[in-house]
Amino acid sequence: MTKSSPLSAKFGLSLRNEATGRVEHTVGDNDAVIIVDHGSRRQESNLMLNEFVAMFKARTGYHIVEPAHMELAEPSIRDAFKLCVQEGAKRVIVSPFFLFPGRHWQQDIPSLVADASKEHSGISYVITAPLGLHGLLVDVVNDRINHCLSHVAGDADECTACAGTGKCRIYQP
Repeated sequence: MTKSSPLSAKFGLSLRNEATGRVEHTVGDNDAVIIVDHGSRRQESNLMLNEFVAMFKARTGYHIVEPAHMELAEPSIRDAFKLCVQEGAKRVIVSPFFLFPGRHWQQDIPSLVADASKEHSGISYVITAPLGLHGLLVDVVNDRINHCLSHVAGDADECTACAGTGKCRIYQP
């Protein structure tokens, strides 16, 4: 791959794939990623975001990746944004950990990120699309279904999402 345009090269934003000729935009060394979920009163749910962020950071190799909760839990988007800047980010990429583009993605998250950015002049930000309709989600849902069916059949342990809840079972009216 080679660098694409002078502006993209200056900011490390994209690479041109020589095989396809397509420009591929990338997360650069001066970028941070905030993965934001709704937040929950249930601490176990909030801790799962931390686990996901650790997995994401390990898999991608991105230098600055922080979790944030839109409401109900800490760290807030404001706290995560501040931490990213303290770690050296010049651009913050906010990735909503939501399935579909509802009110939180259209209004709440942009408002919270805009407020957080006001404290850090010169730091740009991007809010990405939610997970949406992506073919890999079909595989994830199918994997979850098959694992739960194996669990209720007695052939597998509970998954990490259900562990200790007793929710992964057969219900009969």
